[in-house]
Amino acid sequence: MAVLKCAERSLDLKRVQVMGILNVTPDSFSDGGSVYEDRSLSVAQALRKAEQLVKEGASIIDIGGESTRPGATPVPLEEELARVVPVVEAVARELDVVISVDTSAPEVMQAAADAGAHLLNDVRAFSRPGTLEVAAATELAICTMHMQGQSPADMQQNPEYRDVVDEVTGFLKHQVERCRNAGIADERILLDPGFGFGKTLEHNLQLLNRLEQLHILELPLLVGTSRKSMIGLALNRPVDERLYGSLATAVLATTKGAKVIRVHDVAATVDAVRMTEAVLEEGVQMEQTQ
Repeated sequence: MAVLKCAERSLDLKRVQVMGILNVTPDSFSDGGSVYEDRSLSVAQALRKAEQLVKEGASIIDIGGESTRPGATPVPLEEELARVVPVVEAVARELDVVISVDTSAPEVMQAAADAGAHLLNDVRAFSRPGTLEVAAATELAICTMHMQGQSPADMQQNPEYRDVVDEVTGFLKHQVERCRNAGIADERILLDPGFGFGKTLEHNLQLLNRLEQLHILELPLLVGTSRKSMIGLALNRPVDERLYGSLATAVLATTKGAKVIRVHDVAATVDAVRMTEAVLEEGVQMEQTQ
């Protein structure tokens, strides 16, 4: 599938698209509080950050008002709405970019759609009552993700798999069927294997190493490994020293056919992805001339 339909917009998936993370939370694992100092300033700060991400090459901005780090405290609905909706409105008004909203609340999904969002990104795979129905009715693109456990609060409590790739594939296959039954066309669906969500380091490494096996689902893959604990554990690096490891995973994901890479460090990732694509395209051209 070469195009992702995002309401009135379309996202070209012939090239890998880079999604820039815009957290409007005080407690994100990586950059919490960076655009969240006080409510009167937060929208302006968020817009400046979004402008920077677009300038660096992001074609999607992923706005999140509730941290999904392990053990994160749930955010009351009214607070999430107050954090997210004004930022969506500002970005939609000022920037030419696909707007994604990272939420599991149907009320936030609907409000974000009304405010100008184009994509709904739910780490809980639209499992909460009403979410799938709202998503279907909006005509927005959706990203449905695998997570072992009921929520980020408990997802890292001894995750176990018989075969992590097979189980993630089976879960996502079921989610695709749910989406289709709800009336969501394939051209609106992204799949996220959920790196770091209910998975040990070994599980994450296996999943990335065998990522191409998920192409059996015949839908585009989003990969989000940026600054995550899998990189910290593999390299023994704190959060603020995980850029190079994050770039390595972005390159690997690109070689294995991922279509969207979700990151904090947009400029460096865009360069790494475009260089990887240049090499891969040259290889294809050489095969075609032989």
